[in-house]
Amino acid sequence: MGGARARDGGGRRDRDRGQVTVEFVGTLPLILAVLALMWQFVLIGYTFTLAGNAADEGARAAAVDGDWAGAAREDLPGAWRGAAEVGRGSPGPGMVEVTVGLRVPVLFPGGANLPMTITGKAGAVREGRE
Repeated sequence: MGGARARDGGGRRDRDRGQVTVEFVGTLPLILAVLALMWQFVLIGYTFTLAGNAADEGARAAAVDGDWAGAAREDLPGAWRGAAEVGRGSPGPGMVEVTVGLRVPVLFPGGANLPMTITGKAGAVREGRE
């Protein structure tokens, strides 16, 4: 009786052999898709950071009548710099405002871009004589 039980238990283990491999292969595409989606969200957040910083640098340069467009583009990585849209405005007397629009790359910088533009806006008080 004990021998039949041991043989049956061993048979079950043999039938389950390779099950972990099959399950891993089945879920691998889902794991890769989730990782790609998470990486895309990282790129979106990084683009927000870049746009805000570029607008801030441009506003500082515009406040002292410097090269505001060049200052806004200066620190941008090459993949974002080419398609950057930089604009300047004046929200009120004695104020300057710089807006930077950046495209979000799909999965890796330098390739295709998502059909959306991330906008960073910064203002500063004009310095010097009016």
